Amino acid sequence: MTRPRSRLAIGALGVIAAMALAGCATPGPDAESADTAASEDHHEGDTRIAVTYDGGVLVLDGETLETIDGVELDGFLRVNGAGDHDGHVFVTAEDGFHVLDTGLASDAVEFTGEVFPAVAAGHAVPHAGRTALFDDGTGEVRVFDTDAVGTGAEPEVDTIASEAAHHGVALELSDGTVLATIGTSEERTGVRHLAADGSELARNEQCPSVHGEGALKGEVVMFGCEDGVLLFADGAFTKIEAPDEFGRTGNAYVTDTSAIAFGDYKTDPDQEGYLLTKLARIDTTDRTMSIVDLPEGTEYTWRGVGRDGHGHVVVLGADGSLSLLDESGALVDAWDVIDPWESPTEWQQPHPGLHVVGDIAYVTEPAKDRILAVDLHSGEVSAEATLDVVPNEFVVVGAAGH
Repeated sequence: MTRPRSRLAIGALGVIAAMALAGCATPGPDAESADTAASEDHHEGDTRIAVTYDGGVLVLDGETLETIDGVELDGFLRVNGAGDHDGHVFVTAEDGFHVLDTGLASDAVEFTGEVFPAVAAGHAVPHAGRTALFDDGTGEVRVFDTDAVGTGAEPEVDTIASEAAHHGVALELSDGTVLATIGTSEERTGVRHLAADGSELARNEQCPSVHGEGALKGEVVMFGCEDGVLLFADGAFTKIEAPDEFGRTGNAYVTDTSAIAFGDYKTDPDQEGYLLTKLARIDTTDRTMSIVDLPEGTEYTWRGVGRDGHGHVVVLGADGSLSLLDESGALVDAWDVIDPWESPTEWQQPHPGLHVVGDIAYVTEPAKDRILAVDLHSGEVSAEATLDVVPNEFVVVGAAGH
């Protein structure tokens, strides 16, 4: 039986906590002026980059790649853009989702003190002005207004219970209904469509090992399965089978201006390492899937694929190359940008990553403690920086990057 959604203020949930975390921020040269009121002179192109390392997060200027400031936090950290207009970031740690102000509007890089506790913090998905946080340890989903993050107010939070705890994901659609995965600690099987009151409208359990999500043009939503993908559009689910008996897609690379989605694609369930050589191409209008073979010698991990401002696909290869493909999957151009590298033995280990914002590809090179900005028109490096830490995961946020 579906449990109804409940609505509580964050304070009632005990989420506004750990104000002392703000004291963990590494002091910068402008620490005093950073305490002043929020600056209003940031413009449309302003971006910040939040980079995790063993022991904290660095915040970089998105144009120059200079380090602005940093915060300290123990444990393995992950980062997700909060999706708001002021450049906040969710830093996922052992105790939950910490809200980090990157200083885009406030000029202060610091934890805000807001912590959404979680037994096992998982996916954070902003969409259509609402953000959904998934707790893998309980299966609970918390949904709230995206722009309420970091304001100091206590936004109302809708809570949704899963049928069982699992590694899952959820997002709220523009009509207020919610898509949430179905699973247990042993297996994941599909997705539910829930009304605003929590009642179930539809479900599809033909998506084994469901993982990863992406919202495309027309608010078509894609989920990856180990035998294809599952689409949701206009209130109905559609399963698209992979051309191989085992054809796993676990990550979606999409844009809300295109009906074409791409996903990572794995055909060997016993494969060791994380390097892949094919992409899944999904036409959500025709409801078809085809497989794109990457140029010879090009292998990637899930961290190494993005979409540019024209819908092109950008792939960071283990040979050190950056490949640009059009929406058909055809190679447009390629450039050597970093040294060749090998697959990590564990997915959490630092290895090169990619984020694309407009016509700029941001690339990390942990072996050299380096980050680059590459112009996708020319392949030229427009900025680079050597960091004082080994970069692991990163995210780009701001007016052009959230």
